Amino acid sequence: MKKLFCMLFTISLIMNVHNLAFAQNGYEKYGRIATAVIKEDYPGEAVVEFQYAGRKKISETDVVDSFIFEVKENNQLKKVTVNISHSLKNNKVLQLSVEE
Repeated sequence: MKKLFCMLFTISLIMNVHNLAFAQNGYEKYGRIATAVIKEDYPGEAVVEFQYAGRKKISETDVVDSFIFEVKENNQLKKVTVNISHSLKNNKVLQLSVEE
């Protein structure tokens, strides 16, 4: 029983550390926003691939996170980039753009 408890505790600890590291990257929230925008702009179309393209610092408190999607529209693949500018200070979205 003690061995089982130790294993479960270890697994739980590993999961929490992984979630903490992902949250520290800070782009999870904005990835969800970008996905929602793609689903709204391309309703019913298949999203083939999703990739976090990185973060660019634009000022001391503001950054732009970029996400690249491959959307299959009318049997053709389109690359769509969603750029989300936001404040690191208050986690508010400042600007959002979608480019094909």
